[in-house]
Amino acid sequence: MQIIVTFEFEELKNMAISVMTPHLNQTYASASHEKGRTCRYTGQAVRALPIRVITVGKKRSEGVRLLVDEYKTKLKPYCSFEDSLVRSNPRNAQDVRAQVEDEEVAMMKLIGSDDWVVVLDERGRDIDSEQMAELLGDAGNSGASRISFCIGGAYGHGREVRKRANVTVRLSSMVLNHQIALVVLMEQLYRAWTILKGQNYHH
Repeated sequence: MQIIVTFEFEELKNMAISVMTPHLNQTYASASHEKGRTCRYTGQAVRALPIRVITVGKKRSEGVRLLVDEYKTKLKPYCSFEDSLVRSNPRNAQDVRAQVEDEEVAMMKLIGSDDWVVVLDERGRDIDSEQMAELLGDAGNSGASRISFCIGGAYGHGREVRKRANVTVRLSSMVLNHQIALVVLMEQLYRAWTILKGQNYHH
């Protein structure tokens, strides 16, 4: 199982990220995929907000747990990181709408009133890794106390979570298993911080 998950991750780790940014500067949409573009925060002091990733799902595979732990360790020099798992379909509802609502209630309880919320959803718009770094920089300047990334369950996010989002990000135009989405997100967060610090990881 570890080998399979690691292989999928290596294939996905350089995948482009997409984002819909109704509350942010249009730089995210207009500057997407410019060749040779650099992050406007690189080399500057950036306020490192604590990051929480909230994932709806069930027990994770051993391979995913190893990769998540690896990137938690890699993120430690840059920011504090918290990983929260919300149980999918907690009441074993037969109705899909009821399932999504139950998951949404649990997720909303973990989102603080002054969190800067990033929702992962396939409806986003394309940005590149430099723009992900700028997203972290902008969040640091927003006055928020924490960034919360939200990964939905099998049927996506409910209306209230979508409304709460400051930014909506898609990791792929394809549908990803929530475990794979989590690993891809964590790699991109690490990549973004190395971009902000001007370190030799992103090319």
